Amino acid sequence: MARTDEQPEQFIAAFRCFGGLDKLLTRRCRNRPIEYRFRGHPGVKDAIEALGVPHTEVDAILANGRSVGFDYQLQPGDVIAVYPVHTEMPSQPLRPLTPQPPDPAVFILDVHLGKLARLLRLLGFDCLYDNQYGDAEIIQLASDRERIILTRDRGLLKHRQVRHGYLVRSDAVAVQVREVLARYRLSARVQLWRRCMSCNGLLEQVDKSAVEQRLEPKTRLYYDDFHRCTTCGRIYWPGSHYAGIQRWLNTLLEPDPSAPTS
Repeated sequence: MARTDEQPEQFIAAFRCFGGLDKLLTRRCRNRPIEYRFRGHPGVKDAIEALGVPHTEVDAILANGRSVGFDYQLQPGDVIAVYPVHTEMPSQPLRPLTPQPPDPAVFILDVHLGKLARLLRLLGFDCLYDNQYGDAEIIQLASDRERIILTRDRGLLKHRQVRHGYLVRSDAVAVQVREVLARYRLSARVQLWRRCMSCNGLLEQVDKSAVEQRLEPKTRLYYDDFHRCTTCGRIYWPGSHYAGIQRWLNTLLEPDPSAPTS
């Protein structure tokens, strides 16, 4: 039998990412159609992720103007448009690809986002975080407990098992908080002093007499309103830092057109 070393024919599809997804691409691929070369009929999900966009960032795909799912197989000459959550799309029936996030929103954060975890807890949101978590453990916990993965590692979000996730864009923690609040529309759900910043436990209000022996003399003298973590026992009170936190929160909740929302 004759042997052939011929490669399968190579085809081209044109991709375009909208609504901020283009910022996840290499600079030379932004704001223009991308020629994607392929052989056979790969799934569009694999192609999109090969370009650098995790599937958790995608809410709709149009193939030649028709709404398709991640299982769509590329055809020669396809024109593919990719859209994120919370962006304007062509006015036609679309097949949403992003599952509804858990309500209330609960999170699990990777090793790079410890400061973000603490601030989201300060704002009242349930956040699992441990700097010992590996990727496999994060994915399993997110799946078992229906949690949203927050990460700076786009590779983590490309795993098929991941249903809910957001790729945090900024290095600045204040901007990261804005991103998460905008992505999951959580500004109206902020509740200060609901969760422990250290361990994520719920806080309960306690009488001063119940914690008085643990207080510094000046704290005992000047403050009367106390909360205690029901998990680790840490004590919280509206000290001198409280006004600064309140000002930060007010600024944080102001609309910021420069913050990524997709």
